[in-house]
Amino acid sequence: MISLLPRRLRQRLSGAVAPRLGLVYSPRYRLGGSGVAHDPHRGEKVLGFLAAHRLVGRGGVEVPPVASWGALRRVHEVSYLESLADPATLTRIVGVPVDERARTRFLELQRRMAGGTRLAVSRALESGGVVLHLGGGLHHAFPDRGERFCLLNDVAVAVVEARREGLEGTVLVVDCDLHDGDGTRAVFALDPTVHTYSIHNQSSGTDPDAVESTSIELGAGVGDAVCLAALAETLPPLVARLRPALVVYLAGADPAEDDEIGDWRMSGAGLLERDRFVTRLVRGGGRGGGGGSGGNRRGEKLPLVVVTAGGYGRAAWRHTARYAAWLATGREVEPPSDEELTLARYRRAAAALRVTQLTGEDGAGGDGEADGGAGWDLREEDVLGPLAGAPPRKLLGFYSRDGVELALERVGLLDRLRELGYPHPTVTFELGGAAGDTVRVWGGADRRELLIELRAGRDRHSLPGFEVLRVEWLLLQNPRAAFNRERPALPGQRHPGLGLLAEVASVLVLMCERLKLDGILFVPSHYHLAAQSRRHLRFVDPEDEARFRALRRAVGDLGLGEATRAVDEGRLVDAATGERFEMPSMPMVLPVSDRLRERVSGESYRRRADRAEARFELVRGT
Repeated sequence: MISLLPRRLRQRLSGAVAPRLGLVYSPRYRLGGSGVAHDPHRGEKVLGFLAAHRLVGRGGVEVPPVASWGALRRVHEVSYLESLADPATLTRIVGVPVDERARTRFLELQRRMAGGTRLAVSRALESGGVVLHLGGGLHHAFPDRGERFCLLNDVAVAVVEARREGLEGTVLVVDCDLHDGDGTRAVFALDPTVHTYSIHNQSSGTDPDAVESTSIELGAGVGDAVCLAALAETLPPLVARLRPALVVYLAGADPAEDDEIGDWRMSGAGLLERDRFVTRLVRGGGRGGGGGSGGNRRGEKLPLVVVTAGGYGRAAWRHTARYAAWLATGREVEPPSDEELTLARYRRAAAALRVTQLTGEDGAGGDGEADGGAGWDLREEDVLGPLAGAPPRKLLGFYSRDGVELALERVGLLDRLRELGYPHPTVTFELGGAAGDTVRVWGGADRRELLIELRAGRDRHSLPGFEVLRVEWLLLQNPRAAFNRERPALPGQRHPGLGLLAEVASVLVLMCERLKLDGILFVPSHYHLAAQSRRHLRFVDPEDEARFRALRRAVGDLGLGEATRAVDEGRLVDAATGERFEMPSMPMVLPVSDRLRERVSGESYRRRADRAEARFELVRGT
């Protein structure tokens, strides 16, 4: 049942080999603009990764229906369900303003996730195997209320419906999400046939007298060793005692050290070992059930349903993908970075675009905009560059406005903005400025909400021997979002970011490839911009690389915003001279051509940076 998945993903699934792993997912799980740092494409990225490695085949992904109101009423109080018709109820639960349109989307999303977990339970019981639901785990939904983004408790709905369909024996819910599985524990507080096991950072104190429950609070800052030791001590005897007929595992990715809001410090390898431990314990070892040795008391392969639960930020999908690949093969398969995955996906989409579609030379229409949109006819200045006194007609001498809009549509960037609550994104140009051409993407045709602003030009002078795309200004902001304690404003920010840096960077890389440019040049104006960029960009001058290492050592114990303020306010001094440190212009580049990549990351560059590092030592002054 994969007909509703995106066309490109369906094509990749069609030639894949199906493993012994059931999968449940709906593309309708994609919901942006929630005010939560989740990735709405988490499940789709996992599926794309599995398909690329031929680990999921045609018919291997089932798309669930929404859970019926009857099924929801068997878990939640009718008065609570009726209150979900009021957007104010959802505003309280979600934590951001919710209008009627958003209320419908949130409710439909979570009803479908409840249907997804129910479908996964049914398939696991039918097959006796493992089914991964790429969604679900809404464990903060109580019988009479929702909390912390959770409206409906999908696990509880699935278990109750399985009981109605004849499931006998004990059910074990193993909740390894970072947060206390309090809602699920409350639903089954008086049910001796459902044991809720939760290992988490902080207990909520809700329903501590549940008749079959294990609640383990480990505190903040937990790493691999503490979590794995607690699991090894407490879970095996529980499985042996209960001999469950079904296990539902909430494999939350939010304990990861790279989670954007979590306070644990588990590595990717530690999370995978956690997942393997639970799986081996439940499945008794064996390929297709996770591989490896160990298991429950009798070596039984118990039906196992895995739901993804928490995980916040762009890296969350990779933890789920590692586990999914291991479930399917018994082997470790390392997923690409989010940026690599995004670039590969955008590159496939862009390959289908004709040059004439990008330049507007096929007569398909006209820009006709007063703000500098290009026409569709090819003129001399489009080939030779702007003539003296003639205004430029194309972005970077190549792209028409309609061509840019078409490209952003095809790669899916405009869809991402729609998911954030901007149904009619609008692209405008302002060409020929002193600092380069400007592209703006607005939230609507009224141009009141600016989402993306890029000012850039072609540059043959900053790096002799290379031509680069020089980015003078890049703004990515969500005017409807709000800063919070976990994500405070950084210096210079008026609004929170869009969370689309990987997508926009991929578009710029594709532009460089199309125009035969060597890379993207950028000069950070603040420390936090250099620090955030350094994962993928390189300093052009190896001495700047050495200087930044010293800068990072001096402010490494500070948060990103406070570190930037320390630099901007002159609180750093040169240890040798006592002079106040002022951040100089330190150009950075994202290399696209192999020639430039060697220039800024080859052995000669590294040796020069290492030699220069000894000359820089910065300390914080009083």
